[in-house]
Amino acid sequence: MVRMLMTLAVLWALAPVAAALDTGALGARTLPAIERLEPESWWIGFRHPELQLLVHGDHVAALAPQLDYPGVRLLGTERVDNPNYLFVNLSVDPDTSPGHFAIRFLRAGHEVARREFTLRARAPGSADRRGFAAADAIYLVVPDRFANGNVQNDVVPGYADDQVNRADGFARHGGDIQGIIDHLDYIRDLGFTQLWSTPLLENNQPRFSYHGYAITDHYRIDPRFGSNEDYARLSHEAAARGIGLIMDMVVNHIGGQHWWMRDLPSHDWINDGGRFSPTNHLHISKQDPYAAQVDKDAFVDGWFSPGMPDLNQRNPLLATYLIQNALWWIEYAGLSGIRMDTYPYSDSQFMANWSARVMEEYPHFNIVGEEWNENPAIVSYWQADKVNANGYVSHLPTLMDFPTEEVLAPALRAAETPAGHSGLRQLYEVLSLDFLYPHPSQLVVFADNHDTDRIYTRVDLDFDLFRMAMVYIATVRGTPQLLYGTELLLANDRPGDDGDRRRDFPGGWRDDRVNGFTGAGLGAAQQRAQQFIRTLFQWRRTCAAVRDGRMLHYLPADGVYVYFRVTESERVMVVLNKNAATTQLDLSRFGEVLRPADVGRDIFSGQEVMLDRQLSLAPRSALVLDIR
Repeated sequence: MVRMLMTLAVLWALAPVAAALDTGALGARTLPAIERLEPESWWIGFRHPELQLLVHGDHVAALAPQLDYPGVRLLGTERVDNPNYLFVNLSVDPDTSPGHFAIRFLRAGHEVARREFTLRARAPGSADRRGFAAADAIYLVVPDRFANGNVQNDVVPGYADDQVNRADGFARHGGDIQGIIDHLDYIRDLGFTQLWSTPLLENNQPRFSYHGYAITDHYRIDPRFGSNEDYARLSHEAAARGIGLIMDMVVNHIGGQHWWMRDLPSHDWINDGGRFSPTNHLHISKQDPYAAQVDKDAFVDGWFSPGMPDLNQRNPLLATYLIQNALWWIEYAGLSGIRMDTYPYSDSQFMANWSARVMEEYPHFNIVGEEWNENPAIVSYWQADKVNANGYVSHLPTLMDFPTEEVLAPALRAAETPAGHSGLRQLYEVLSLDFLYPHPSQLVVFADNHDTDRIYTRVDLDFDLFRMAMVYIATVRGTPQLLYGTELLLANDRPGDDGDRRRDFPGGWRDDRVNGFTGAGLGAAQQRAQQFIRTLFQWRRTCAAVRDGRMLHYLPADGVYVYFRVTESERVMVVLNKNAATTQLDLSRFGEVLRPADVGRDIFSGQEVMLDRQLSLAPRSALVLDIR
């Protein structure tokens, strides 16, 4: 009782802070809680020393922060219309020592709350890290559908979407970070040097949470995938195998259950007043010189769905938050790249500022943006160094090559007609539009991804056409990307069905009868496809001409498309033959590259062929020749 009375006396002495305090048991006053401080850590040595902390808690706007740490200065605070938020501006001297310190929150000179903050030293050479490039090959996984390495995190208390049901394409299946770590050797042995995972941040949504694109916490890995520490370990284990880690980020929207939505920082944090208004998906509005403002606004400010509130990046506090979040994850996880989702849907100037800041801090880093459009004129608009008619200046290094993806399967399926523009001519023509890009070699080329029907489905389960598609993405300019399971001929039976497209990788679960990782139970065609992919991408890692060489292609003729990759010391010849019969290819047309007595080695069979007069092409074949 005496102890209780002493406690009450101390609390009574803090009466001046009563307006900011909650009423506790026995009528006593309890200290206000700082529910969130983001980020809770930072790194020393960024080019920009400024750091802004978002502080959330009951009436924290009434508090005054205070800290005492050498080299860290409090520049001031900013308040918004919600008294439960306070933004604290700091400056971190580049010569500051790593360590921990407390941020104290005062009212009327009395400390009423505090939070610990950590300053870390950046890894040696962090600012000069190399991002993914044309020399790399990217393996894309949907974690929930790749492998379940830890069954203990399949169901986590407090998460609404808590059922694991592999029979339901839209439910969670249980794949996780540990499952990816367990199979990094498999990814490496296939020949891939970069790993892109669809988002792993918390998605505490009532349904469809498995895909990761409705983020509910920007600083937390979803515990059903693992922990922040697991993600850092994934990066470390991948790097030990020569594999970089690309993080899938989303700044356009959040999940409807994001903690912000329970207590919005400001009235303009979410577009359209926080009420659902659908986007018109009018990509061309960014370039259209005649577009009405109402249509432009509907594209940028509209929501993808009622469950994905659209962020207003024109709010400077939100813009800073999103930029810092990207820098935080690059440092924390040692990333080699970022894949930015729905790039054009966000405010254009913000995206320019965001990418500029990232590239300023990491000049050799890489970011690939998703502009899902089949028109190269629209896609190229977003690439750094593009001179746009409306004066827009972008700082985005790389884009997904959707124009090639859109035309690849139709071009392979279509009948070849004399003097026509279908078939292989479609591939030739879309590639010829590379003049629209400032840096065409800095595109990510792919046959399918997690949002499209699988390539084996799109070529009508035709193994020969599948081989052509794979050879094309592996040898054309740019960085190739392969969707998990493509090497096993995974297909989808229901076109347009995302759940069916994102099928489980066979062997990723303990009770799977077929195991793609070990080869157990694979059919003959699957084994052929897997070995084909392994041979193709392992060879690509060693071939400078394909990785870095200039591109030279010849107009397709008589069902045959020929192109070369050339450096001063290496030459590669690629021939796609769609004819159903053996075809004799006259080599006199290719004198610009071929020399008398050249010999080509087939990268798949190892056989050598003379390249003097004619080349015999097997029916419906994809031939890749190293030329000596």
